[in-house]
Amino acid sequence: MIDPVLGSRLQFALTTIVHIIFPVMSMGLAPFLVYFTWKDIRTGEPIYEQLRRFWTRIFAVSFVVGTVTGIVLEFEFGTNFAAFSTTAGELFGGPLALEGMMAFMLEATFLGIFVFGRERVGNALYMVSAVAVGLGTWLSAVWILVANSWMQTPRGYELTTANGHTIVELVDPVAAYANPRFPWMFVHMQNAAVESVALFMAGLGAYFVFRHHVWEYPVENVAFWETTLKFGLIALLVTAPLQVLHGDLYARHIVETQPQKFAAMEAVWETDSYVPEYIVAFPTSLDQLLDPRAKEIFGIGIPGGASWLASGGDPQATIQGLEEFEGKQPPVAIVFWSFRMMVGLGFWFVLLAVWGGYRWWSGELLEDDLLHKALMLSTLLGIVAVELGWIVTEVGRQPWVVQDVLRTTDGVSPGLTAGEATVTLVGFAVVYLGLLALYTYVVVRIVRAGPPDGDDLATRDASDRPASEVSADD
Repeated sequence: MIDPVLGSRLQFALTTIVHIIFPVMSMGLAPFLVYFTWKDIRTGEPIYEQLRRFWTRIFAVSFVVGTVTGIVLEFEFGTNFAAFSTTAGELFGGPLALEGMMAFMLEATFLGIFVFGRERVGNALYMVSAVAVGLGTWLSAVWILVANSWMQTPRGYELTTANGHTIVELVDPVAAYANPRFPWMFVHMQNAAVESVALFMAGLGAYFVFRHHVWEYPVENVAFWETTLKFGLIALLVTAPLQVLHGDLYARHIVETQPQKFAAMEAVWETDSYVPEYIVAFPTSLDQLLDPRAKEIFGIGIPGGASWLASGGDPQATIQGLEEFEGKQPPVAIVFWSFRMMVGLGFWFVLLAVWGGYRWWSGELLEDDLLHKALMLSTLLGIVAVELGWIVTEVGRQPWVVQDVLRTTDGVSPGLTAGEATVTLVGFAVVYLGLLALYTYVVVRIVRAGPPDGDDLATRDASDRPASEVSADD
């Protein structure tokens, strides 16, 4: 039987790791779908209808599975983390309620029109539905990240006692919900979502382009996949460099607000200056894999890079070591290696973007088989990078569930038994991995079916438009 604290943490980690895939897909697709819809309405070109209809299918499936897996997360606050809910419910519950009432309802209300209503409503209303669905998707992220960012940098509260329990009382909503971490998390997360979808698009497009132009296999609608590849590269050229630049500034903010987390990210145990930033790091023994220290691992790094990153330009700056913080430390190995892999992927995405952009500019995009293979191998790596980023964010905050306010061990439901924690962990693992497998199967079916073509495409003449849109000139 698993300890209730460990079991609850593993269960929440598992459900979050699986769930986050679906919001990443829907949030990342939202701006693409708004653009495709606008171009479809404005130009009537078949390629934009194909893009809109194909990616809307994947968006809709992601929304449905994301809703199912996300609702369960909120119940876990009561079943597994009741003490946390009792203590911080006044601050934490508000954003979650607003996410449901404002963002989810806006998205759900217009999703039916967007998915099924193209031939039933006018262009203006259909465009409104596309924008509303995209806005609702991003508003969901706003309120979820407001709640999570408050846990990272709590503000606007006072600790009081009610019915014998210490609780967090909201005294300044602006300070609490506009806390210093929120803008950093929101920009980084949303850009990561668009970048992940850009990689997914580019990878899928590269697969079919590779089959057609390199292997010379007949591929239906190859123009659609060529366009998909190009749209993915355009988005990647914007988001990949932005993610690296923003991540640099974000790390400096972490130094200022969560120095213990930053020390874990760099495996700095003793306060030191001129700390190197290891881009690639290897353990020289198993002990260093499980308990890395910056001075004892072998790696390729930038001398003084971590100090430069922490200070914003001074390679001699001092980084506070983990040994100076009282109490338990974060699981340094998990945070350190996750951060290394996330940063490595970030630079790989920049290389892919520049490589693809150069090949496109030189007119060799469709024939570069090595680029196609690199993009295919990177199709899902954007989502992997998001997962690694959340591991750094959440595991790096330990042992706190609310930074410097409530420890994770004190936030678990006091009546939860080891047997209950074990059974629910196993059950959730089976159900969530099953849902992920089902989602993967459906998406693969959608990709294999390809975009609509021929008679399946709508014809944009006056007889097909609602009466309200037919002018006297028609």
